[in-house]
Amino acid sequence: MKIAFLIANGYGMGGTVRTVYNLAEGLSERHEVEIVSLVRHREEPFFAVPDGVGLRGLTRTGAGRGNPPTRLGRVSDRVSRRRTAALLGGREARRENFYTPAAMAALRRYLKGTDADVVVGTRPGINLLLARWAPRRVLAIGQEHVNLADHSDELRGLIARGYPRLDGMTVLTEADRDAYRVLLDADPDWLTAMPNPLPDRDYPRSTQDNPIIVGAGRMAPVKQYPKLVQAFSVVAGKHPEWRLRIYGGGTKDSALRRRIVDLGLSNQVTLMGRVEDLTGELAKASILAVSSRVEGFGMTIIEGFSVGVPAVSFDCPHGPREIIEDGRDGLLVPDQDVDALAAAMLRLVEDRDERVRMGREAVRSAGRYAIGPIVERWERLIEERSAGRRPRRRPAWW
Repeated sequence: MKIAFLIANGYGMGGTVRTVYNLAEGLSERHEVEIVSLVRHREEPFFAVPDGVGLRGLTRTGAGRGNPPTRLGRVSDRVSRRRTAALLGGREARRENFYTPAAMAALRRYLKGTDADVVVGTRPGINLLLARWAPRRVLAIGQEHVNLADHSDELRGLIARGYPRLDGMTVLTEADRDAYRVLLDADPDWLTAMPNPLPDRDYPRSTQDNPIIVGAGRMAPVKQYPKLVQAFSVVAGKHPEWRLRIYGGGTKDSALRRRIVDLGLSNQVTLMGRVEDLTGELAKASILAVSSRVEGFGMTIIEGFSVGVPAVSFDCPHGPREIIEDGRDGLLVPDQDVDALAAAMLRLVEDRDERVRMGREAVRSAGRYAIGPIVERWERLIEERSAGRRPRRRPAWW
């Protein structure tokens, strides 16, 4: 069987890219797998492509790419962009310049000519296009990496109309599965909660001796790192030898940098930037802290678990509460309660024995996300949806 994953930018750095690579690697043990990227902005991908997995970009982006548009070309592009916005919603259509006229045309050509048996979309805009353009011979599966509540009202309306044309759908948590079932009035078998897998690796293990707390994820308002720094200031005041390291790419960190300076933490908080081997960095820490307003899943939590690092997290929607067992492998605190987040970090900072105990349990919890069983679940899903698929309507292109 040939399986293709459609991704916005498979050459970049981010949680969706990392988890798609992991799943592709697992499926490639028994299937032909390729990752198809709408755009390619660099020669080599940020993450190493797994052995046995293909990667290709449909269009190139960046300065100097292509020929300057003619006046007629500019008019045509404006029309195409308006149509794209009508299909995907304005916010999604503008998302990081993924859905250019060239990318849209290239995606349609790819779907028309693909020899893949299964094509999996990995974000709402791609899922909507897959629902419209996938030929009948292809099993079209949508995959969501953020929760439904994080989408705009406009996009949720488009999802309600477009996603039922797909042959199946996966989300990351049971809570999100319930939300999608209400929106789509979907059959239980059509919509599946499928967690992200951990790749099969010989993971390092935290010694629980390093006075380091870690936060990880892209520099974006949803991660609320200024709140994490505020909570950490309580720890730093009582235990100045402890450090906070924040890993993640992006440029939206000006408020965070100001907060660090304002709290006098420039020597104790470090923005580490992007890293390819996040689990290796997590293993150097003793605690993982999650301050997000919302989490689609919480991949960094299970990556921390895999190296024996317990998590302290806001009980935010939706992922942390389905991963962390409070008091066993980590601590959940009331959502958006910065004082409670500080107290939970301080509790583990001051009790190494509890950190060690929770770290052992975290490793056991990570076993729930081993890639082997999750790959088997994907194979069953594909088999069941292939057997139960209905003829797909083929609407007009626009």
